[in-house]
Amino acid sequence: MRKFSSSINGYSKLEVNSFVNEVTEEYEKMLNKLKNQDAEILKLKQDLEKYKNMENTLNRAIMVAEDTSNQIKKIAKDEAKGVIDDARRNASRIVNDALLKADKIEQDAETLKRRVVYFKKRLKNVVDEELDFIDSINEDY
Repeated sequence: MRKFSSSINGYSKLEVNSFVNEVTEEYEKMLNKLKNQDAEILKLKQDLEKYKNMENTLNRAIMVAEDTSNQIKKIAKDEAKGVIDDARRNASRIVNDALLKADKIEQDAETLKRRVVYFKKRLKNVVDEELDFIDSINEDY
């Protein structure tokens, strides 16, 4: 605390005025400092709000990306299932076609066997007839 010297009419006017000026200057400095701090606080609040908005936007973007990723995974799984189903159908068709061809080849082979047997019988009959003819020629001479 500051002490003032006394004069005839009370305290020294110069000292009191000087003190009042110092107090006024200090008050103005503090007031300016408070104003600057208030402005800084306001700016920081605005920045904070801006960053909160950015955070919300990023969170929404992440959620959209996750949803999109899940949709892409689902589509890929569905497509893979479709490809597998098509492959199974094609495999079944190929196997069925192969079985049908095998049956036809088997039938053709059976037909050929019967024809060979028939041909052999006919050839044997022709040969037997020719041998009988040859034998009959020998008898005549």
